[in-house]
Order: sequence, then structure tokens, then C-alpha cells
Amino acid sequence: MTIIKESTDRTNVSGQPEAFIRNHQYNFIKEQALALVTAHATANDAEVLSVLRHLSHEKVFAMFPALTEEQKNVLRPLTSVKDTHAAEEFLSGLRPYLIPFPTINLDNLKRLFPKAKRLKGPKFQAIDFHSLSYLSWQENTNRFLVAERNGRLQAVSGQFGASRKQGVCMICHKHSSVGLFMAKTKGVSLDSYVKHGQYICADEAACNARLTTVERLEKFLDRLER
Repeated sequence: MTIIKESTDRTNVSGQPEAFIRNHQYNFIKEQALALVTAHATANDAEVLSVLRHLSHEKVFAMFPALTEEQKNVLRPLTSVKDTHAAEEFLSGLRPYLIPFPTINLDNLKRLFPKAKRLKGPKFQAIDFHSLSYLSWQENTNRFLVAERNGRLQAVSGQFGASRKQGVCMICHKHSSVGLFMAKTKGVSLDSYVKHGQYICADEAACNARLTTVERLEKFLDRLER
């Protein structure tokens, strides 16, 4: 089920570009910055380091198909990163340009999950919406998940059992502590249902912090909405 998202204020201080970096893109940029820190700590060949800087620059810029000159200037300092301090300073400078998850409240969630009659929702005040590619929370044995796609909110829910099992999360595709997310979808025949189970991170905040592409998240949602 989907609803049209509410508007989000993405305007920055005058003279600066508006927010243009999504959470998964920020995570990818962070990976590239840390990779440069490691390279400078382990490689002594100036030519090798130059190539790595160039590759990081190309990979990051490729994530944004239509960058303005002002946005390019925000990202260009990546190639100057040499140590942890420089990486932290660069990443801190990106924070004002992060696009937050769409504004959402309990009433929105109740419309997204009409079958959840006693829905409590997450603890909104404890959430950093700038660090989300998807919103997820647990109520008893139920896990709820909401993501933005093409200006709309898409939602799925299912039974989730956290465990000590280590595996690859189907959303962030990183190795972590996972649990089985089990959801029912409509089958081929009338009034028939099919159960789908996929392993996802037990810690949704850690999953959001590791996610560098939304492709697998979208496939996860599509599979459960069939």
C-alpha cells in the first residue's frame, strides 16, 4: 500500500545548494573516503594514490546524474582526504546536504498499515531522519517497514524473529546479525496466500548505516507486495 509523501523542506542557507544527497549515497561516499584513508596509510606510490583518488571521484560523481557546479564543489574535497581527521571533516561538511526521510507521523502510518489496529509506531523523537533510507520498527513479533519510492511511500509488514544468526542481509547486503522476516502475500488463486521469508538485519539503524544502494531494498519490497 502507498500514499503520496508529504513535502520536505530542502532549502539551505542562501548561496548554497539545496540538500541533494540521500542516505545510501552518503554511506557510499563515506566508504570511498575511508578507502582513501586506508590507501594513504598503506601505499607509498604517488601514482597509485592518484589513480585511487580519481576512481573514488568518478564513482561518487556517477551516483548523481545531474550535478550542478555548486553540488560538485561540495563533493570535490573527497579527493583531498588523506587521514581520519580529513575524512571526518569532509563527511561533516556533507551533513547539511542530506535529504531527510519524508515527514511522517502516526496518522500516516495507520493509513499505511490499516490492518494493524493497535499500531503504536516508532519513537519518532529518537530517530535521525537524515540517516534513513527506510523507516522500520518492531512491535511485539511484528516488523514494520516503510520506504520512499518515486515520491510515494511503500509499506510492508511481517513477522520477525531476531536471532544470533550471522548472515547476509537482503536489504543492505552486508554480513551482520540477522533475523527471518516472514510476510504473507496474495497467491494466484482467490483467497490464497503465499509466505515469503527473507533474512534482514536485526538492527534496522545499523542496516540503514550500511546501505549503499537502494536496489536490493526495492527488490525486497517488490517481492513482498506481489
